[in-house]
Amino acid sequence: MKEHPLQSFDYNISESNIGKHPAEPRDMAKLLVYDTQKDEVHLDRFYNLANYLPSHSLMVMNNTGVIPARANFTKDTGGKVEGLFLYNEGIQDDGTIPVIVMKKLIPGRELTIADYRFKILRQHHQYFYLLPLFDIALLPQVMIQYGTTPTPHYLGQLDLEESQLRDRYQTIYADEKKSVAAPTASLHFTERVFERIAERNIERTEVTLHVGMGTFADVSEENIKQRRLHTEPLAISLSTILKLREAKKTNQNIIAVGTTAIRTLESQADIILDKTLNDNIITSTDMFIMPGFDFKLTDSLITNFHVPKSSLMALVQAFLDHKKAKRDLISLYKLAIENEFKFYSFGDSMLIL
Repeated sequence: MKEHPLQSFDYNISESNIGKHPAEPRDMAKLLVYDTQKDEVHLDRFYNLANYLPSHSLMVMNNTGVIPARANFTKDTGGKVEGLFLYNEGIQDDGTIPVIVMKKLIPGRELTIADYRFKILRQHHQYFYLLPLFDIALLPQVMIQYGTTPTPHYLGQLDLEESQLRDRYQTIYADEKKSVAAPTASLHFTERVFERIAERNIERTEVTLHVGMGTFADVSEENIKQRRLHTEPLAISLSTILKLREAKKTNQNIIAVGTTAIRTLESQADIILDKTLNDNIITSTDMFIMPGFDFKLTDSLITNFHVPKSSLMALVQAFLDHKKAKRDLISLYKLAIENEFKFYSFGDSMLIL
């Protein structure tokens, strides 16, 4: 097994390599295709994705949607503080909702958004658990009305207004909106791409993983030691489970769209392949996929270009190792940089076959 310490996932890019706005149209994003069997790289555009995919494949996409979870609170002292609702974690047993706040707050005090009041019940590290002092069923509407799209801070100032962000930092097939980050590999898909995929007899199916702060959190030595990240809820329907079983039975190529889809599939692989299960899967995962991981379901991966030394880079390198690729992830990233690909959430795309 190859060794890939976290430091090996470090690299440098200029500000011009960071995607500050999405491609227009979406499928004009650049596409780097790496065929691991032939050790060949092709540079193209995402609208030609179908040309590189094996026909009769099964494509698995994460249908989660992004909720405008970033909010500006007013303290009962009059001060202002920014917070991020971790709506993907759901309402807690005590009726609270977890919020990440970078400033000091005092349990027992109150915060407000417009006329909506919250009581600070408790704290765990930078997580503050707020009790809405109103009908909690109204909380999603409060976030939609007063919240903003939680694009990652490392993107800096973007060239998009909030109304544009709500459209473009969202997949065209998003369903239940509970995530604090988009499954960015899916942002490039358009109806044109879906039509071309269908022409190659590639079937699409969906899973759900509501993305939380684990996607952006720095990787700690404890994460590496325990091979665990933040917990994120997921769901896989029985119809998708049956399609995955049939794909494995018939040696059909399974394409995971994004790191969230691959975590969903691989964290539940043993359960999915257990033919005694005849029900939906509704659970959560804190799986940290690192080099040396044994992939059981995924044959191909569509992914973006991720921030240095992240768990996402470790996952993609693990997949390259699994495919016995001759090139490592950093060499592919260097090639992308040389060819002026855009990186991060609004960046370009890579297909690993």
